[in-house]
Amino acid sequence: MAVPKRKTSKTKKRMRRGHIKLAMPNLSACPNCGELRVSHHVCPSCGFYDGKQVITTGKSAD
Repeated sequence: MAVPKRKTSKTKKRMRRGHIKLAMPNLSACPNCGELRVSHHVCPSCGFYDGKQVITTGKSAD
C-alpha cells in the first residue's frame, strides 16, 4: 500500500486547496429597473428579460 514518506506541509496542502472555494454569481444591473440580477435570467424584481415583460410581479415597471 502506498504511504506518504513525509507529512504534507500546511503550505503544500493550502496551495492544493487554493481553487476549492465558493463562486460568486455574476450580477449585473437590470436595464429596466436597475436592480442587481443574475446574467441571462429574468429579473426577479420587475419580471423583464431582453426588454420584454416575461412574468408579472407585485412591483410595477418604471
